[in-house]
Amino acid sequence: MTVTQIVEISKNRSKVYIDQELSFVLYKGELRLYGVRQGEALAGEDYQRIMEEVLPRRAKLRAMNLLKNREYTTARLREKLREGFYPEQVIDQAMEYVASFRYTDDVRYAVDFITCHEKDRSRRRIEQDLAGRGIDRATMEKAWKEWESKGGEQDEQAMIRRLLEKKRYDPETADYREKQRIYAFLGRKGFSGEQISKVMRSFPELDME
Repeated sequence: MTVTQIVEISKNRSKVYIDQELSFVLYKGELRLYGVRQGEALAGEDYQRIMEEVLPRRAKLRAMNLLKNREYTTARLREKLREGFYPEQVIDQAMEYVASFRYTDDVRYAVDFITCHEKDRSRRRIEQDLAGRGIDRATMEKAWKEWESKGGEQDEQAMIRRLLEKKRYDPETADYREKQRIYAFLGRKGFSGEQISKVMRSFPELDME
């Protein structure tokens, strides 16, 4: 295997291309230590040490440091490691490592997210946000069941009423344009048109037609 290119990405780190493909990122001291030089062959034992010892250790530490500051879904954490140009097999090892300590648990993450936003976001909006964080449908369903088993419940009509009050919405003075604006605002919150209409009709003299 031949080191075809070394590209500096910071004062201390460089991308290493082997046989024209990006393989990994190393510190300058590591380039010297393992004899990684552009245009020269990389010894198999040095490549093996980099891939099986140096990078896995670094990726695990990186994952742990990220998780110290906040909780990540497995998808988000994997994405963060990719930003560090770690090879996929190294990322897999790091993910397995943190998962073995239950530092990543997508169901737990989803339950916590639902609990945090149960009063200010509709179920649809919560699910959209979770999907954006890499949570799949099956995991969401498990999370909702666990949340409900702990006594969790949502009253979306009450949530809509609170939002209308917060907006100081007055159906008696609001014109058609204002009503449509409020309707669109609630829709962006993830509430269904049926729920929005039902609550808004409960206000005196409101007519969405």
